[in-house]
Amino acid sequence: MELCEALELRGRILIADEGLNGTVSGQREMTETYMKVLNEDPRTEGIQFKVDPASGHAFPKLSIKRRDEVVTLDLGKDDFSPDETTGEYLTPAQWRDLMRDDNTVLVDARNQYEWELGHFEGALLPPVENFRELPGWVRENRNRLEGKKIMTYCTGGIRCEKFSGFLLREGFSDVCQLDGGIVSYGKEAGVEGEGFAGKCYVFDQRIAVEVNHTAGATVVSRCLHCGEASDRYVNCSWSRCNRQHFCCASCERDQFRFCSSVCEDASILSLAALGIGCD
Repeated sequence: MELCEALELRGRILIADEGLNGTVSGQREMTETYMKVLNEDPRTEGIQFKVDPASGHAFPKLSIKRRDEVVTLDLGKDDFSPDETTGEYLTPAQWRDLMRDDNTVLVDARNQYEWELGHFEGALLPPVENFRELPGWVRENRNRLEGKKIMTYCTGGIRCEKFSGFLLREGFSDVCQLDGGIVSYGKEAGVEGEGFAGKCYVFDQRIAVEVNHTAGATVVSRCLHCGEASDRYVNCSWSRCNRQHFCCASCERDQFRFCSSVCEDASILSLAALGIGCD
């Protein structure tokens, strides 16, 4: 905390016995100092950094929290550290060459709202609400995975450190993970994000970043209201909903950023109850 405050950094950092995961933003000199200090500390020496240029802070404030796990699969007494078990790391070039092999299955370890913005072509998204539900899905769908080379990926590779290890502990022998995740895949020279459709969802004020630089930008998501291709994520105007949804510029103007007529009506009623008029 003291280091980040002294460097005037903003962002979110989670710290656990198994490691550290976070993203910070700040002036170039300050972020370089931050990386230097962490690499000189024996507890975080060799930590992997992914650097993106930005015109300003990507976060409104600084948040640092202590957790039992960096990411959790809710395994209870069967929990383990990625230091003990994790899948084979694939470089972006290896990933690109293997992902279209007939004997592979790509498993997206992210959430649906991340997937809808962009994903690897042909990948499988387990229909679960959150990360901790993945073990149940795996156990119920073993037949879809057995005998295959399982390739897992996520935003920056952190969730796959745990998920790929879980797959190995479940008895799957050929498990790989994309080293550095989607954000690193899009930066690799000679790969340039090939095979990724749409954009990558990131957990800061940028929301989306480009990945595939091999061709013109593709949009795989659609406006909730009109169905036109749109990768503009906005939050519902009704504060009690705040649902993040795709909305083109035209519909944002026409729908006042509400995700549905139900939310619009509820917002009007809330204002009326407070004695605030709406015209």
